[in-house]
Amino acid sequence: MAKAKSDIELDDEDFIEEDDTPETDSAPNSKASLTKRRLIDNYLEERRLQRQLSDLDFD
Repeated sequence: MAKAKSDIELDDEDFIEEDDTPETDSAPNSKASLTKRRLIDNYLEERRLQRQLSDLDFD
């Protein structure tokens, strides 16, 4: 078992450092995703309310 652990070699090139990843793209994407999600939620809420109104009989 100890011999198997010593045979493992790790290359530094296989790992990505945190400093190399761009963080600037995540902020606009997350803001756009939240905006889209809010629009969808509002649309679904409006449809739900319209269904509730149509279920009520005002005659």
